[in-house]
Amino acid sequence: MSNLYVRNIVRFLSLVLFQVLILNHMNLSGYINPYIYILFILLLPARINKSMLLLFAFLTGLTIDYFGNTLGLHAAATVFMAFTRLSVIKVFFNNVEFLTGDEPGFAKIKAGGFLKYALVLVFIHHSALFILEVFDFHEFLNTLSRIALSTLVTTAMIMIIMLVFTPVKRKN
Repeated sequence: MSNLYVRNIVRFLSLVLFQVLILNHMNLSGYINPYIYILFILLLPARINKSMLLLFAFLTGLTIDYFGNTLGLHAAATVFMAFTRLSVIKVFFNNVEFLTGDEPGFAKIKAGGFLKYALVLVFIHHSALFILEVFDFHEFLNTLSRIALSTLVTTAMIMIIMLVFTPVKRKN
């Protein structure tokens, strides 16, 4: 099995377990819900087959739905985020050449580029998730504040994870 497959399987398992066992049981004032499992979709290779990307997004969201008893909300939001992912990559990184297997991480798009990429996609995911969850305009301002706060906290956690787990290349 290729190193790419092993890395993605380990990433999927560790992110889902961290989400399900720790983050889903944290109550951060009711407005902040960090969902770092979407980092798995963010770090899939940039040139992945779109059908495979949507399938992985669906299965990832469905796994979180199963453990969180959320009836497909995460699956829908994660598939929507994955559907817009290629467009976001094209808008921000049109001049970057991604080879087969290259993931849009710090090595390819640097930390600032990854921050923009992650912030937009996390915002898309959280907007879809919280709007589907509430599905009512009476709580529109509460929903907007949940989207904004959760997006900021999730993006910050994703950046911290990336900084901690991305190997630093040394100059000789």
